[in-house]
Amino acid sequence: MAVNFEAQLNLLTHGEMAFVGQLAESSNAAFVVELSLDDDYAWAIYKPEAGEQYLHDFLPGLWRRERAAFLLSLWLGWNQVPPTVVRDVEPFGVGSLQFYVDNDGSHYFPLVETREDLHEQFFKLAVFDLLANNTDRKSGHVLLGSIGESGERGERVWGIDQGLCFHEDPKLRTVIWEFAHVPIPDEWLAAIEPLMESVPDQVAELLTDAEVEALKSRAGRLVRLPWLPEPHSQYQFPWPLV
Repeated sequence: MAVNFEAQLNLLTHGEMAFVGQLAESSNAAFVVELSLDDDYAWAIYKPEAGEQYLHDFLPGLWRRERAAFLLSLWLGWNQVPPTVVRDVEPFGVGSLQFYVDNDGSHYFPLVETREDLHEQFFKLAVFDLLANNTDRKSGHVLLGSIGESGERGERVWGIDQGLCFHEDPKLRTVIWEFAHVPIPDEWLAAIEPLMESVPDQVAELLTDAEVEALKSRAGRLVRLPWLPEPHSQYQFPWPLV
């Protein structure tokens, strides 16, 4: 198992891949793969562009958004998105490759009811989703588990499936509404504030110019109005909820 961040990225980028199986319930093609490099071994989730279904409001190439979400979370210092790289793998071609989160099957709905100690992490993920304009934060896209960096399963909340983020139009759809109107900590706002002026190049190059400007605008909204909104219609919830 790759036990540190650098080893995980190296394994994702250079590891030899073998297909384990396909995620049957995924709306787009998604595969569990095993990676090996020297003494390191792990599972990952591979989502090729060739397996995407047509969407009228997102351009093909959702792997760009998966990678951009990881890079943005990393740049903020929040590390809520598992390590994600871009790989071109035969026979399917280019796609995102994300480190597999070892978890026990728990997801947001049961966890938010039973684990008050995790509420700060849920709140922070909700702030990230507003910033990234996540249109698909289902309960099952919130996992509690380990990816090998610390060994203690169940101590970190991870957000997965970020393919429908960063649209230039407001499209937030999420199940995490419990923290509406709660003030956002100054420390988090300090991390967000620089985005009002400039988006990191590695993130910007994966998005359109309009999406980059919209990201700056959302950062400004969070700084000026430092709390989360509340839902105003059923369309602000993803479907299915889990």
